[in-house]
Amino acid sequence: MPISIFPVTPGFVAEIGDVDLSRPLDADTLQAVRGAFATYAVLVFPAQTLTSEQHLAFASNFGPLEVTIQRALRNEKLRVRKEFADIANMDAEGKLWKKDARIRLFQMGNRLWHTDSSFKAPSAHASLLYARSVAPIGGHTEFSDLRAACDALPASLKARLPGLIAEHSLIYSRRKLGFTSFTPEEEAAFAPVRRPLLRRIPESGRETLYIASHIGRIAGITDAQTEALLAELVAHATQRQFVYTHRWRVGDLVMWDNRCTMHRGTEFEDTRWPRDLQRATTSDRLDAFGVSEKPSALAANY
Repeated sequence: MPISIFPVTPGFVAEIGDVDLSRPLDADTLQAVRGAFATYAVLVFPAQTLTSEQHLAFASNFGPLEVTIQRALRNEKLRVRKEFADIANMDAEGKLWKKDARIRLFQMGNRLWHTDSSFKAPSAHASLLYARSVAPIGGHTEFSDLRAACDALPASLKARLPGLIAEHSLIYSRRKLGFTSFTPEEEAAFAPVRRPLLRRIPESGRETLYIASHIGRIAGITDAQTEALLAELVAHATQRQFVYTHRWRVGDLVMWDNRCTMHRGTEFEDTRWPRDLQRATTSDRLDAFGVSEKPSALAANY
């Protein structure tokens, strides 16, 4: 049976039906999913029942699996397999984290508009987030279409962007929230990588912004100019007409293209309600940006 595609808007976000991700997909079904992903950039697969192995098996259709950055953090034990980013509010023993827990303060960065692993080399291609439990109130995820935002840029603003290269580091985004207690080892692991502000997506040929809270500097302009330009671009890209809000249900798997979207989590009572979401992320090609670079230590070791 062919998959069913229900677009949320004509070009951004679609719900996908008539597919069971717990089973290997045949070639035609996988090709249909790839085609929908190229068009809509965010796909929602509702009512899935997945083991960790099935989740990872589906994700691996879209590239090599990343390993969680939590392995680079001081004294952090993993609650789930290393191939998952643990987007939950629980410690390694499954207990709700404390208000002042270091990992909680670190994970607050997920509430900033960001692109997964833009600070890695290679950076991320697809992220696939699966809901095992959700908060009764809040805890949504917002997505921004950076392709449509790029198309709608004022001509004077867009003319400033070609050739501009930004530095991305997870340290930059965390510092914006006041989290500065990085060890020397963590600072080395999260050393900045260089990314252009504009890129083109091979599958669709569309030009897109590539921005994130992980940007700290832009080559050739001052830090103050960098901050002002990023604020202008993020404000433009997160206008209502470019944003979809996903209200999670248990069993939802949502996948998105990090090359042309931003996202952020919204608030919920994270020291009261358990919320267990797990994310598999796949790597993009090393040469996807046309910027000379070597694989980062973070990508090599974590």
